[in-house]
Amino acid sequence: MSEYLESIVEILTQIERQEAAALACAAEAVADVICRDGLVHVFGCGHSHLAALDTFYRAGGLACVSPMLDEDLMLHDGVAKSSRMEKMSGIAPEVFRRAGVDPAKDLVVVISASGKNAAPVEMLRTAKAAGVRTVAISSSAYRAHGGVLLDEAEIPIDCKVPHGDAVIAVGEAKMGGLSTYASMFILNSILIEGAKKAVARGVTPPIYTSGNVEGGTARNVSLEERYFGRVKRL
Repeated sequence: MSEYLESIVEILTQIERQEAAALACAAEAVADVICRDGLVHVFGCGHSHLAALDTFYRAGGLACVSPMLDEDLMLHDGVAKSSRMEKMSGIAPEVFRRAGVDPAKDLVVVISASGKNAAPVEMLRTAKAAGVRTVAISSSAYRAHGGVLLDEAEIPIDCKVPHGDAVIAVGEAKMGGLSTYASMFILNSILIEGAKKAVARGVTPPIYTSGNVEGGTARNVSLEERYFGRVKRL
């Protein structure tokens, strides 16, 4: 446990220290979205979509987060299938079209540790071609293995994940992936900092409250009504 904990703390510390400028830039982009009453669309395949779920419709989360979820690319409807479909060309443009992205207001965040598979790469390129601002969360360790997201995004954030993801040697294999911790830390950080920057600009960010505290449900219902029809998975 100590070895794994040290690995998690080390990678999060590296991100905080080495990606500070990129994180600040992404936070400014989030603040722009909040002030324009836009949406932050988050796309990831397989385990990378977990970061989008972690920030979606939860206590302390921004109501303007819209996860771009396609069941064929998620884990619950066939893991092996989703792993293969992530590598297929042509899926991302349709997911983008159905998400209702507004280039004048919105931001697209693409998460992929490897940054090399067809779906995340094509999502980033589709968003750019539509004139949407883009953030990529990916690892520079994959550049030598075909990873291109960091080189193509407007705002690239290196998640520092090692090639292969897992870090703890167990016999001849490795266990203990880091990409989920890294991507969740990055995404939550830029959303929180973006909300703070919006407040500094005089705009109240739309933040969900726990439904288990007094007044939480009523507050959340008002946010639901504001975003119904815009956030596709709400």
